[in-house]
Amino acid sequence: MTGIDDWSGKTVLIVGGSGGMGRATAQEFEGAGANIAVADINIENLPSQYLAIKSDIIKISDCAGMISKTVGRFGRLDLLVNAAGVWVEGESSEMSEDQWDRTIDINLKGTFFTCRYAIPELEKTGGQIINIASDAGLMGSSGAAIYCASKGGVVLLTKALALELAPKGIRVNAICPCDVETPMLEFQARQFGGGNPQAYLAKLKSIYPQGARQRFAKAQEIAAFIFAIAQPRLAPITGAALPIDFGTTAGR
Repeated sequence: MTGIDDWSGKTVLIVGGSGGMGRATAQEFEGAGANIAVADINIENLPSQYLAIKSDIIKISDCAGMISKTVGRFGRLDLLVNAAGVWVEGESSEMSEDQWDRTIDINLKGTFFTCRYAIPELEKTGGQIINIASDAGLMGSSGAAIYCASKGGVVLLTKALALELAPKGIRVNAICPCDVETPMLEFQARQFGGGNPQAYLAKLKSIYPQGARQRFAKAQEIAAFIFAIAQPRLAPITGAALPIDFGTTAGR
């Protein structure tokens, strides 16, 4: 394979890569010739050509380990995609410390420490980091204060890292999707839908401005956006929080 989108010989590590968006992203870069490493707490049923790393992003030692195992196998790291995340919602007056800790640990703390251990390897390759934030990291969402705090943290973490790492030749960007049609969204609807997941999904979709054309984004669409932003010809883009949300953050 040759051309401007050729990733032959380059290595991509996708954290949370066994889920919907993560797996679609792995497929996108695999199609461009990249070496693929996937780190996740669940690594069953991953393609055999991927380096599968069983990791719990809450553990800092696992954050370090996934970087060292990736470089140990492929000799380099060119792109880190932080796609691990969990959703939580409910009245703030009823939220528990455990819900706060788990959400912040996975969505924000784990993202930071994976970046922290990836930086020396990315400096060697002039690589980059793409963090998966959320439209809920760009605007408030009633009943999701903890989640918004975690993803808003990812957005500002991204901006701060972009400034810090620019002299090292490392780009850092955040992707901010709306609801994405994945098994995680289905689980969210079952868990928080009050026994009526279809009504829950309809309410989520009701904020989209497309009227009769309303739909959720597809994992493959998010993956294609990540792939596009990662291309060297878009080198000026760093420190950005890029919505891919059908206009949900454009205003009301």
